[in-house]
Amino acid sequence: MTEEQGRALQPVHAARPVYSGFMFTVGAGLALLIFFVAQANTQLLVWIGAALFIALGLDPVVRALEKAGLPRPLGVLATMLVFVGAIGTFIAAVAPTVTHQMTRFITSLPGLIDGIAHSEWFQRLDDDFEVQEMVLSEVNRFTDEPSNITSALGGLFGVGTAIVTTGFGMLVVAVLALYFLASLPAMKSWAYSLTPRSRRRRVRQLGDRILHGVGYYVIGQACVALINGIVAYIAISIAGVPFGALFAVLAGILAFIPLVGPVTGGTIVTLFALTVDWQTALTFGLIYFIYLQVEAYFVAPRIMSRAVKIPAAVAVISVIAGGSLLGVLGALMAIPTAAALMLLLREVVILRQESR
Repeated sequence: MTEEQGRALQPVHAARPVYSGFMFTVGAGLALLIFFVAQANTQLLVWIGAALFIALGLDPVVRALEKAGLPRPLGVLATMLVFVGAIGTFIAAVAPTVTHQMTRFITSLPGLIDGIAHSEWFQRLDDDFEVQEMVLSEVNRFTDEPSNITSALGGLFGVGTAIVTTGFGMLVVAVLALYFLASLPAMKSWAYSLTPRSRRRRVRQLGDRILHGVGYYVIGQACVALINGIVAYIAISIAGVPFGALFAVLAGILAFIPLVGPVTGGTIVTLFALTVDWQTALTFGLIYFIYLQVEAYFVAPRIMSRAVKIPAAVAVISVIAGGSLLGVLGALMAIPTAAALMLLLREVVILRQESR
């Protein structure tokens, strides 16, 4: 072997150490820059994720309109108008009642707390564990520290800012969802073009399966949550739990979080029903938790038949991890993300291992 051939076979970092070191430094710097930019724009990234999630959920509707002969731009416009109109109508119909009941609930809290403190079961619990003394000591410790009062007042004054930020965020998410929905085919084609041509067809197949599954999951979960909220309202009305609309909306919102959310919502309403009497709590609990079994075995499988499917243990772990990272949005996105990863493992990694 000649000297020129030996140099040609040397790795690039051995042949040009200065160039390799410089490029490594530049790459590390770019990675740090991307990290700091993402950290500084966490809220924007959450809005982008929510908008993309909504766009993927509405895409099956747009594709169905395309199959019916409607051009995609008109399908996108019609879908977004119906979606925004439905959300607006729901808010306009429910918001006044929920706001009124929330105000009544907040003003009645002192009476509820006093009723619980003088109830027979709480007195027995207090005799055994001295709960009232522990609560009073924690309240006194909180009020004795001036910084706690200042922080609480700052939180109250920040409610208005939070409302404005939420409204602006909803507007941004709606606009981004419209753009994502309109340009979704172009976005997918651009992403697929980044893969090698020899594997592009396989990547397109896997990508379309993942995205279609996520879309059907979003639609299915929304339908399940809506049915859950309606059943919760019926159960609350039959049992006679106060603030029915408020707790029905709470149960429906929590039902968007799979597996964990419906149980949490039902538990909250049942515990509140105990402030009325145990018969009210038992009536609501029986109706609602029996429905959860029906939902788990009959309703959800039919609605989610075309959506992503993952084992229950993986779903619970994913929801907890996603909720810890991004709150409610993370919990919603956790199951489709886990399903996509499992699909890639099954269709790529496991098949490659089996072929060896």
